[in-house]
Amino acid sequence: MSSYLIETGSLVLRLSGPDRERFIGAFAARLHEAYGIIQKEFVDVPDDLFAAEDGIAPWFAAGHAWVAGQKPNATRRGG
Repeated sequence: MSSYLIETGSLVLRLSGPDRERFIGAFAARLHEAYGIIQKEFVDVPDDLFAAEDGIAPWFAAGHAWVAGQKPNATRRGG
């Protein structure tokens, strides 16, 4: 999963470590918190950036590319 919308309509992106650091620095963003747990790979996208299609597109693409390059988690086969 490279992104998702939360119930408030805000966007959350999953980014690589270096991209996450750049994103947080460039937009004064923060790591996403859900149910009291900080999701260390996900950042909250500021509403003004979310509304700017040209501004968010490269970050969305970077997150998608990073996730697509990850190995899938091992699954258990149940019987």
